Amino acid sequence: MLDFSFDTLNWIKALHIISAIAWMAGLLYLPRLFVYHAEAHIDSELYKTFIIMERRLLYFIICPAMLSSLTFGLLLLFSFDPIIWSFWWWKIKLISLFLLLLVQILMMYLRGLFILNKNIYSQTFYRYFNEVPTILMIIIVIMAVVEPF
Repeated sequence: MLDFSFDTLNWIKALHIISAIAWMAGLLYLPRLFVYHAEAHIDSELYKTFIIMERRLLYFIICPAMLSSLTFGLLLLFSFDPIIWSFWWWKIKLISLFLLLLVQILMMYLRGLFILNKNIYSQTFYRYFNEVPTILMIIIVIMAVVEPF
């Protein structure tokens, strides 16, 4: 268990929340770009522009925000009493976080399909897929704030 001062712990919490917001903003926007990308013609300038936009969003916003969110989250985790592991809300939050990481990996794969001009999914698929990070975010926030179990 790490022993942070009250002020330090508050700064870590704030930076964790800021990082998580930036990460979620990216995870919510990238599938929306995929919707428009799926509508664009492969040989068009618009198609190429989406590839650039997606790369920038992924590597300049999503990945750094994810890394900082996980880093500050781990610092918070190790500052809490180990009894936290006995609560179900914490386990559900971690499972949801793991699923969110898998969603990000899937987004990176889907982006690769666009780069290779091998996208097989429709804009409708991406519209539904866009809801997955939102649902996971809702679960994570409720578990962290309400601690229902």
